[in-house]
Amino acid sequence: MDGLLKREVLVGIPSSNAARDPEPGETTAATNALIGYVMEYGSPAKNIPARPFLHPGIANAKDDIAKHFKKAAQLALTGKADEIGQELEKIGLIAQVSVQKKITDGPFEPLKPATLAARVRRGRTGTTPLIDTGQLRRAITYVVR
Repeated sequence: MDGLLKREVLVGIPSSNAARDPEPGETTAATNALIGYVMEYGSPAKNIPARPFLHPGIANAKDDIAKHFKKAAQLALTGKADEIGQELEKIGLIAQVSVQKKITDGPFEPLKPATLAARVRRGRTGTTPLIDTGQLRRAITYVVR
């Protein structure tokens, strides 16, 4: 049981997934972690509304996650420590997929006309908040430590 209690499943954007490809004409780009933070909490100074996806995405999967945590605890009590890691990996994958689904499905506050116009200038036609290049959604992952 001690081995289970000392392990964590973390979901989000680790530093290994934080880098983004710059837009054409740019030399640097904001990291996925920074963009994710701003989208999750908003930025009143930049007039960007919060569009939370991480916490709601995990919350949407809480029943499935709880089921696998329960199974991991049962495995710990029966001494099957080698199988606990498999359950934790399942938890991570379930949470990752749920967060990515939240990014895809929303709902979120619609984009402002100025944002849509900027997308068109960059050759993009999508109107879905949080999805422009897809880099943020692809950056969402999990780690078990």
